[in-house]
Amino acid sequence: MRILLYNPDNGITRNFMPHLWMFLLKALTPPEHEVLLIDGNAKPLDDEQLVEYIKREKIGLVGIGAMTRMVAKAYRVADAIRAAGVPVVMGGPHVTELPDEALGKDGGPRHCDAVALGEADETWPRIVEDAARGELKEIYTPVDETGKERKPSLQPYPTIPWEEMELEQFDMVPKPVRPLLRRYGSGWESLHLIPIESGRGCPYGCEFCTVTGFFGDSIRFRSNESIVEELLRLKRRARKARGQVMVFFIDDNFAINIKRTKSLLRDIIAANAQLPWIAQISANLLRDEELVDLMAESGCVWVFIGMESLDPANLADVNKSFNKPAEYAPVLNRLAQRNIYAITSFIFGLDNDTPGVADRTLEQIAQWPPVMPVFSPLVPLPGTPTYNKLGAEGRLTRPKHWLNFKHNCMAHTPMKMTISETRAELDKAWSTSYSPRSNERALDWFAGGKANQQIMHLIMRMFFRGIYFPQRNTRVWTKLVAQNRRPILRVIKKGYDKYKEQRKTMAAAVPSRSFSKSA
Repeated sequence: MRILLYNPDNGITRNFMPHLWMFLLKALTPPEHEVLLIDGNAKPLDDEQLVEYIKREKIGLVGIGAMTRMVAKAYRVADAIRAAGVPVVMGGPHVTELPDEALGKDGGPRHCDAVALGEADETWPRIVEDAARGELKEIYTPVDETGKERKPSLQPYPTIPWEEMELEQFDMVPKPVRPLLRRYGSGWESLHLIPIESGRGCPYGCEFCTVTGFFGDSIRFRSNESIVEELLRLKRRARKARGQVMVFFIDDNFAINIKRTKSLLRDIIAANAQLPWIAQISANLLRDEELVDLMAESGCVWVFIGMESLDPANLADVNKSFNKPAEYAPVLNRLAQRNIYAITSFIFGLDNDTPGVADRTLEQIAQWPPVMPVFSPLVPLPGTPTYNKLGAEGRLTRPKHWLNFKHNCMAHTPMKMTISETRAELDKAWSTSYSPRSNERALDWFAGGKANQQIMHLIMRMFFRGIYFPQRNTRVWTKLVAQNRRPILRVIKKGYDKYKEQRKTMAAAVPSRSFSKSA
C-alpha cells in the first residue's frame, strides 16, 4: 500500500521547518508499505491538485497531522480526499482533545475515517495494517494491557533514514539561486532545517499550553548515543550534498534537566558532531554559565525563549512565575557574549495587559542585544486551563475559533483591553520590530564585528517578517527588499570588503609559500 503523510498549512502564515511527525511515522511504517510526504508549507497544493496527486500516485491511505491553527485547512483537505474515495486518519494535539469534532460526533460533519489519539509511535503500525486489510477502527489510543495510557519510552528510538529521505521540498535555498551556488561550489547548494527531538514532556504546566496535556509532565529522554549518531548522519548527508544542515531540537524545554543536557552537549562535542542548532529553553535555565558555554561549543546559534510578558502578575496568572523579567537582560547578554541570540516570544491580551503594552515591551527590547521578537495574542486552545477558565467566565467570543482561522484575531475578551486595542498593540509591536530602522539598529550592534553575524541577522529578520506577516507573492517581497535596501546594501558592502581583504591576505601569502618550496 502507498501512504501519503500530509501536513497542512493554514493558508496565511508559513512554518519555516518541516514537522518531525512525518519523518518519524515514515520510519515506523512496516517496510512492505511505501510512504510519501507532503508539507503544505513547503509544497503548496490546492485541494484539487492534492486529490489529483493522490490518484496519480495510487495512494491507499492518507495520514494528516495538524495543530489547532491548521485544523480548518486539515478538515477541508480531508473532506476532499475522502470524497475521492481514499480513507483518512487524523492525529495531533487538536484531534486528541476533540476527537468527536473530527469524527463528526459533535453535531458537525465527519472529516476522517479514524483518529489517532496522543503519541502515535506505537499505534501507527497497527493503523497501517488495519488500513491495508480495509478494517480501520474509528479510534486508536496508546494504552497498555490494563487500559492505562502508555507513553513511548524513546529508548530505543527509531532510526530516521535521513540519508535516504527526499528533502527537495524542504530546501530553504530559493530555486533561482541554486544553479549559481552549484556552479561555484560554495557549499551552500542546499540548506535544510531539520527537526530532532531529544526528549518529550514538560513539568511546568503553563495554563495556555497544550504540551503538558499531550506529552505529560514526566520527561522521557532519548539516549545521548542515538542523538549523536543522528547528528553525525546529518552531517555526512550535508557534506555529500555540498549543502548546509541546521538542527532544531524541538523539545518543549531542551534544558529541562540541566545535568542531562550538559552530558548530551559534551558527547556532541567529543564526537565532533556539531551542527548549527536551535532549541527552546526557558530563561530561568540559562542562568547556568557552564550550560551556556557548552551550548556555544556544541554549535548553538539561536535559542527560542518564551518570555510571554514583562509583567510578573501576568506570568503568575498563567502559571509561569518561574520566568523572572528582571533576568531577561542578563540572560540575553550572557548568550550574546557567546554569539548566541534569542527568538523571544510575547503574548498580548493577558489579563493584566493594558493599552501601551507594545510600547512598554519595545522599550525593553531596545535595551537588549538584538533579538528576534515574536508577538501573538493569547490563544485559548481547547483542553487547556486557559480555554476552560475563559469559557467558564463567559469571555470566549469565538469558542471554535480554529474553524475560521484569522491571523492575530482574538477569540476572547481581555480583562483590561478591548479586542481592537489588543490587535492594534500587536500590529504596532510587529511593524516596529521589523521596520527598516529597527533592522539597521540591529546591524549597528554588530559594528566592527564579523560580517557573517550581520548577514545572519538581516536574513533572519527578513525571513521572520515573511513568516509572521501574511505575504507570499513576489510583488510584496520585492517591496520589502526595496524598503530595506539600506541595511541590505550595508551588509553586501561589508561582506565584499571582507572578501577583498581575504583575497589580499591570500595573495600576499603566495610568494612566501613559493619561496619555501624552492628552498
